[in-house]
Amino acid sequence: MTLPLPEPFPGVARTALFEAVTAVGDEAVTLLAGCRGGTPIPGAEWTVAEAAAHLAMANELMAALAAGEERPYGDGTPGSLAAANAASLAERPERDPAVLAEEIARQTREFTTAAAARAGTEPVLTPLGPMDLDTLGAYLLTHMLGHLYDIALALGRPHPIDRHRVELAMPFVRTAMPWVLDARAAAGHNACYRLRIRGLGAFAVTFTDGAAVVSQEPPRRPDCTILTEPVVFLLIALGRYTATGALARGKVLAWGRRPWLAPGFPRLFAAP
Repeated sequence: MTLPLPEPFPGVARTALFEAVTAVGDEAVTLLAGCRGGTPIPGAEWTVAEAAAHLAMANELMAALAAGEERPYGDGTPGSLAAANAASLAERPERDPAVLAEEIARQTREFTTAAAARAGTEPVLTPLGPMDLDTLGAYLLTHMLGHLYDIALALGRPHPIDRHRVELAMPFVRTAMPWVLDARAAAGHNACYRLRIRGLGAFAVTFTDGAAVVSQEPPRRPDCTILTEPVVFLLIALGRYTATGALARGKVLAWGRRPWLAPGFPRLFAAP
């Protein structure tokens, strides 16, 4: 369950979201230029070419959703999404990084063109569940940032995540948190967390018997307040960085009545 949060992208912010989606798609072309597609992604089963193929497919899917098409893709659980990903990769044999990069960029423009013609509040059924159209745009941005970070890490090239893009991704991150809850890890958990992202404000996540509710303000005194830099926050949320390592390096600070809860907070979720 998620409590109502402010409208994600009013006015100028919607334009900024679409510009960021397009820019990140274009940066994929530069990132993948002249690379070896067989380069393995550290800590993952995919190669660079397979990650790029997945992005091209996912961008096409989200562009279709933005255009009003219905595209079933798993049931929102990590296992079903992994199976859908594997099936889609098997059906799409293209593995030339340059070709895939152009497709990634082209589909971002397809998305923004389709989305711009509709109201940002229109409901859309996505692989992770129902959300409004602009939050789908933040989903697309977040998804690209995560996989392009992986590709950049594998290739030793600069990644595309920065503070501004994290800010634009936040409406999706907050919306998705209850959906990606790890039911086993969260079972019986009771605690109120206040998450502060430096320069981007704060929000709360409250667990009651393992069920998570996201709200703008904490419903009670937080048990644990966690402060992070924007890029670190997103990398932890996407499972690319551990909270334990970030705490040890001073990139995450925690305080409150139960500050020891901070390292385990990300483990309450299972990023798809």
